[in-house]
Amino acid sequence: MGKGCITATKYFLFLFNLLFFIFGALIMGFGLWVLLDTQSFITVLQDTSVALQVCPYILIGVGGFSMLMGFLGCLGAIYEIRCLLALYFVCLLLILLAQVAAAVLIYFYRDPLRNGLTDAVTKILKNYPGQNKAPEQAWDYIQRTMECCGWTGRVDWEENPVVVNSSQLLYPCSCRNVSMATQNNATETGFCDADSPDWPVYEEGCMNNVESWLFTNYGVILGICLGVAVIELLGMILSMGLCKSVHQEDYTKVPKY
Repeated sequence: MGKGCITATKYFLFLFNLLFFIFGALIMGFGLWVLLDTQSFITVLQDTSVALQVCPYILIGVGGFSMLMGFLGCLGAIYEIRCLLALYFVCLLLILLAQVAAAVLIYFYRDPLRNGLTDAVTKILKNYPGQNKAPEQAWDYIQRTMECCGWTGRVDWEENPVVVNSSQLLYPCSCRNVSMATQNNATETGFCDADSPDWPVYEEGCMNNVESWLFTNYGVILGICLGVAVIELLGMILSMGLCKSVHQEDYTKVPKY
């Protein structure tokens, strides 16, 4: 490989590693958002299984490791350090294999995740207001912003012990349909007094809206992961080519006797 090709490969590898660093920062930022945002539906999802509870930490770890690999790749490319380029290639290969394994697991875990999601939402609605504050606040936020009530409809709330055992007519305040309610100063959480058994709430359940939200965000996450995978493949090809060129260049500099 000529000197011009080596220089071009080196700077292309630096550019790809810079993009790899940025994608790693995006993954890490998404993990931090999932961990810190208590009003996201992810808060409800985390209540379905232990695997989803550790998911934010995995995302933060993967993002941080990707940023570190991008930094090391930049150093190896600019200074043509063979050991760093070889280490970079091996780590990229391991990350790529881990991503493929994770994608396969997520694909086959779809149905259990959907069933666990339904069970988690049903548990929240039955125990509201209970001890687990974050999922309840997240569900109130979902019902207000998506303008829906319950999982399949308002009938899901009729099994709540507070509603069943109360001497008053109560309905969840976060389900309140402003166009139907007579009290516009009602709170946004907890239960509100109803004037009649016909609650002034949204009739549509949140299941379709939530699944649409999950599909949209899943597409964003999948797009980011696909972009990272493409950059990883290009980085592996460029790092191997640059490492081989540096090795050949060092070999030609060795004096022959």
